[in-house]
Amino acid sequence: MSRIALTQGDVRMAGWRRRYVPIASTIAACLLTVLPIVVTSPILPDFAFLTLVAWRLLRPEMWSATTALPLGLLNDLLAGHPIGQSMALWTITFLAFDLLDSRVLFRDYWMDWFFAALAILFYVWSGWLIGQLMGSSVAFAVMAPQLGASVLAFPLVARIVLGLDRWRLSR
Repeated sequence: MSRIALTQGDVRMAGWRRRYVPIASTIAACLLTVLPIVVTSPILPDFAFLTLVAWRLLRPEMWSATTALPLGLLNDLLAGHPIGQSMALWTITFLAFDLLDSRVLFRDYWMDWFFAALAILFYVWSGWLIGQLMGSSVAFAVMAPQLGASVLAFPLVARIVLGLDRWRLSR
């Protein structure tokens, strides 16, 4: 037997899921950086940025560019980036996606992956450049495994975000 009308509790839960699941999933991805995983070279992707890009490409109307500021601040604090790095780079990425949405009439899976790869390349390169400006002497070739892992991990993160979005919008 199917229900036609929702109860008040169902309506409240659906409203909570619609509003807070994207933010909670991005915060959960930010919290992955505090796990005690020790690596000698940068190989792990920034799952918070991948989750943010996946949500932005899946639901462009959901978040404005100002949403990237508090989420970027949280990522800076948890990941140990210089304060403002993720805030600036995530906001620039959102603004670039806003410009892209106004120019591109349609997108498919491959175009989303390509645009995400460009955003990941920008994010990793900018993080490396900020490190260079702060006195690091690491060659960009050291960042290549992280760049490749991030680009290859994006479809998996996008699939997880798609599942969360389906759950978020379900009755």
